[in-house]
Amino acid sequence: MDLRKLKTLIDLVAESGVSELEVTEGEDKVRIVKNPAPIAAPTQQYYAPAPAAPAAGPAPAAAAAAPAEVAAPAEPTGHAVKSPMVGTFYRAPTPGADSFVKIGDSVKEGQTLCIIEAMKLLNEIESDKSGVVKEILCENGQGVEFGQALFIIG
Repeated sequence: MDLRKLKTLIDLVAESGVSELEVTEGEDKVRIVKNPAPIAAPTQQYYAPAPAAPAAGPAPAAAAAAPAEVAAPAEPTGHAVKSPMVGTFYRAPTPGADSFVKIGDSVKEGQTLCIIEAMKLLNEIESDKSGVVKEILCENGQGVEFGQALFIIG
């Protein structure tokens, strides 16, 4: 497709009420999108602990005790079912419907646990292990990241 045709197509999209145009000519394919809507992704803020200031004198004993106070929360025990994609986590197939699983439910390998919506597609997330749901680590409608733990199965 030559440059004049592309410019004409761009001008047509700009002047019309059309927001998207896709043209295929032989093996050539052109897609023109006018002002795509920005996708608002949930943001997470991470705060780094303030570095400890070095102190003179008998501070080494106090500095050794400080790491014990800042112990990381205990990791849940069991098998973590992780998100295979970035998207929005949903516990139920439709709003108002019962959740796929609840804490304490027995699940089988291949059973649907939740849905993750990504790019307007609903993706069923299945259990990759049989067991009992010990924890649900996400809230309904929460944004999730690739590799983020969603469920703990024991």
